[in-house]
Amino acid sequence: MSGNRLIISALVLALVQIGFLSWIIAGRAAILRNGKEVLLKVEPVDPRDLLRGDYISVNNSISRIPVKLIANIPQGMFSSDDTSIVVRLKKGADGYWQPTAAWFGKAPASAGPDEADIAGHLAEGWGLRDPEATIAPEYGIDRFYVPEGEGMAIQTDMRVRPFGIKLALSADGTPQIKALMDGDRTLFKEPLY
Repeated sequence: MSGNRLIISALVLALVQIGFLSWIIAGRAAILRNGKEVLLKVEPVDPRDLLRGDYISVNNSISRIPVKLIANIPQGMFSSDDTSIVVRLKKGADGYWQPTAAWFGKAPASAGPDEADIAGHLAEGWGLRDPEATIAPEYGIDRFYVPEGEGMAIQTDMRVRPFGIKLALSADGTPQIKALMDGDRTLFKEPLY
């Protein structure tokens, strides 16, 4: 009798794990399929991870934002807490999106039709006193993996012409990298599943 319970428990646990993983994958695919597209300019950085292979480090136009863009810094707050941040983006004349405003927590109003909000996280300890200083929010979009052996060539090309990443943003601002762009040409597209 106890052997049957053990088998049933193992099967239930396996189904719960499969369901959880499927939920994560489906959520990511939904953002890639239905999210608002945003193009960010990227800069070259070391393209190798010994365990996972070649990647493009996504040091992009929103990796560092000026403190003066944060609209709701509490009076007397001199450094950041471990907190969420929303950065409002607007498409520039060159096709790349740039930060125009930011808020700790949530944006006070929805983004307009020509704007988009990206949700991020700001670690504790960033200085907020100097409006000309910058902070570095984390968005979870810092790497795009490419086929083995192609990372170095792409990093070299990034030094001579503009590259970008196309993001898909969910309604709550959660980002997913959708594609790596070489100018107007798509180099690599992220599969849905």
